[in-house]
Amino acid sequence: MKRLIVMCLVAGMLIAVSFSASAEAKVKSYQVTGPIVELTDTKIIVQTKDDGNWEITRDAASKITGELKVGAKVTIVYRMTAVTVEVKADKAEKAGK
Repeated sequence: MKRLIVMCLVAGMLIAVSFSASAEAKVKSYQVTGPIVELTDTKIIVQTKDDGNWEITRDAASKITGELKVGAKVTIVYRMTAVTVEVKADKAEKAGK
């Protein structure tokens, strides 16, 4: 009986881990390509042909391949992440008050 319980717990943990990994894999990523116009320890600013300058934040977890320097052409892959989310009241709720 104990063996069955342990096996069920292990199976449950494996399923939970696989679901969290697959959810993370579904996060859409984007990319921007162009020469670096400004570079600091926390950001890279890339000039694009169509959209002007793009400022991308970087940190210790950012994987860098090659030497970053102003003027170098780079392709940056990034994800959009919410910093804050503020829920606004519906118009019907405001009118009722």
